[in-house]
Amino acid sequence: MGGVWAAQPVPEPAAALRAEYLSRSEQLQHSPFRRPLVVQFAESPNRLTGQIYAVVEYPFTQVSAGLDSPAHWCDVISLHINTKYCRPAAGPTGAMLRVHIGKKSPQDVEDAARVDFAYRVATKTPEYLEIVLNARDGPLGTSDYRIVLEAVALPDGTTFLHLTYSYAFNFAGRLAMQAYLGTLARDKVGFTPTGPLTGDGPPRYIGGMRGLVERNAMRYYLAIDAFLEAAGAQPVAQFERRLNTWFAATEQYPRQLHEIDRSEYLRMKRAENQRQLGANY
Repeated sequence: MGGVWAAQPVPEPAAALRAEYLSRSEQLQHSPFRRPLVVQFAESPNRLTGQIYAVVEYPFTQVSAGLDSPAHWCDVISLHINTKYCRPAAGPTGAMLRVHIGKKSPQDVEDAARVDFAYRVATKTPEYLEIVLNARDGPLGTSDYRIVLEAVALPDGTTFLHLTYSYAFNFAGRLAMQAYLGTLARDKVGFTPTGPLTGDGPPRYIGGMRGLVERNAMRYYLAIDAFLEAAGAQPVAQFERRLNTWFAATEQYPRQLHEIDRSEYLRMKRAENQRQLGANY
């Protein structure tokens, strides 16, 4: 008996992301992060992916206007403790970000790994925004970096964000990451509990490469949030506001994100900002 299968309608991006918000409303309302926030992780044989779902208390118009700019993305990325330099540039296929990633301490730009991100506004409507950053090569045998931000307006005047941070790695990259995780980062953990969070002793969290990706995804999300929060300040005060807001946010999760004291962080980022205003690397 024959028949014709009707094609299933594909939801448009804003509707799909709002559906995602509704499906995660319970998780967002009972988040352990003291804010409506969900962290997820996925691993394949040669790829790691961290994802953040969050509601931010900013109208979509502010989110869209603030993040629809390569220069503003440099303002965001530069908050990350490992970012030594970021400058927008013209690439062979359009806008790009020239980023140098290095240590969690002061470092010459020449000694940090350069990663060139292609910047693309994939979709922009009055209620939905998708920004995609891609980099072909990264440090320590990593490649195919992908940062994707989706944002959609919610009926109550807030905005729902979905941030994806992922990269691929080869055999040498896995060995390099395992060496790092076994030495400098041997005590570092991520955000996913490995068991029930009870009052019997300190909570246990996932470690290893999964913990590494979760920490970086969270740092980038907190940088986006700090950038949006500082947008309401006077332009001359926004840089310092971003630094202080980002650092204070990371200190809410000291087990995962504490690296250096506030004074060290501010001193390092102020020096990097002055350097960035000068030479073009």
